[in-house]
Formats: sequence, C-alpha cells, structure tokens
Amino acid sequence: MASCCRPSPQKAFTADWLSVEVFPSRAEMGTAAALDVAERMKAVLAAKGRVIMVFAAAPSQNEFLAALCEQPGLDWSKVEAFHLDEYVGLPSDAPQGFGNFLRRHIFDIVRPGIVHFMNGNTKDPDAECRRYAELLAATTIDIACIGIGENGHLAFNDPPVADFNDPLKVKVVELDQTCRMQQVHDGCFATIDEVPKQALTMTVPAIVSAASIHCMVPAATKAQAVRDTIKGPIATSCPASILRLYANAKLYLDPDSASLL
Repeated sequence: MASCCRPSPQKAFTADWLSVEVFPSRAEMGTAAALDVAERMKAVLAAKGRVIMVFAAAPSQNEFLAALCEQPGLDWSKVEAFHLDEYVGLPSDAPQGFGNFLRRHIFDIVRPGIVHFMNGNTKDPDAECRRYAELLAATTIDIACIGIGENGHLAFNDPPVADFNDPLKVKVVELDQTCRMQQVHDGCFATIDEVPKQALTMTVPAIVSAASIHCMVPAATKAQAVRDTIKGPIATSCPASILRLYANAKLYLDPDSASLL
C-alpha cells in the first residue's frame, strides 16, 4: 500500500511532547502505523544500511503487524529484530509465548536478517536477562513498535516494578493482577491461573532509548490506560505516561481506546 493511501486521523493533537492520532477504525489505525514505520525503516536503511527494531507481542498489534508485512520495498534481510518481553516458564512451543506470537505474525512472514529471541524457558532467568541486555548494549534501537497495557504498562513494566531510571536494560519481573487478567481478556489464556506470574522484560529506559517510538493502542479495554497516559501525572503509576516526554514518539488510537479523552 502506498504512502499516499495513509488513512487520515479523525483527531490529532500533542500531549506534552507526544504526538497522538485517533483513527476512525482499528484497521485504519494499524495501516497508518505500518505506513509510518515502513517509511521510517526505509529512511534508516538508506542512511545506515541496516535497521534495529523492537516489537511488542500482543493481539493489540495484529492489525499493525499484518499491514507492515504487506508494505512493499522493504529489505527485511537488513533488519535486526528484538522483542520487548517474554513469559518465564512456558514451554518453548507454547503458542502464548511472545517469541512464538511474533514468529506467526511477522518473523516467519518477512524473514528479518537477524532475530534475537528471549528464552523464557531458561533455568536461569537472570542470566538470560544479562545475555539479552548485552545484545541490546551492543547496538542502538532505531524503531520501537510497542503498545500499552490495561494497567498502563510498557512491555511488562507494570506499575509496581516500573522504574524510569532503571539501571538495567532487561530484568525479571513479577506480573501484577491487572496485567495477568489482561492476558485472559485478550484470549491468550482461559483463566488467570494459567498465566505465568513472572516474565522477562526490557526496562522503561531501554524502550524509550529508541530513536523512533510507535505505540499502537486500540480497544475499549485500554481507554482508561490511554486517559491516564495522556492526562494523568507522568509517573510510574502509569508507566506509559513517560512517552509524553518524547517528541520522537507517536501514539496511535482507535475510537474505543480514545473514548475517555
């Protein structure tokens, strides 16, 4: 789809430094975000010859990922990809695993040149965090494609564990109740008892270090988190509120997620 066909937002504004666009539908939100990310990818590839990207794994990203896979003219062989987070303790072939989600929705389709997967099935999660952090430390993130949780989290930085000045790049976290229930609401697990209690996650500073941040947040279940992100204090009580400090960040919404603004 050509950039001339980018859907028009029905509303556009800034919240401090954060750009916000509300689109008429979830599908149009995903298409617009994909076009923006593809344009950014082409610019970085033209300047540097490769692009470092980070992806979120969640149903909220489905429309965006599907549209991104359809963008023409992208040399995915020159893409090096990371993902934001992963459950601890799921079997390596569990469909709910975030690496497996991204395989299905993008990596097996476009075949990036390099994909760095987090291993949540390791017997030593702290060592896995160090390994992944070393990979991140060896490069700089050009594009982060992220979402916001029902509790306002970025990746698995839930309010109780989010730290805007975190010295780590990747850490093991305990998942809060709201976060775990979201996985049930999203249809990833049948009951909360099935949802892992721990995860590996990139930290807030690691995520916002990206040169370009694209945050896709559809659905009514995210409306309160979106309101808190845009209108609440910039604080770890709503970790996504930190995005308001970044002019290189854009928040993409649909009418449902924007309904409380």
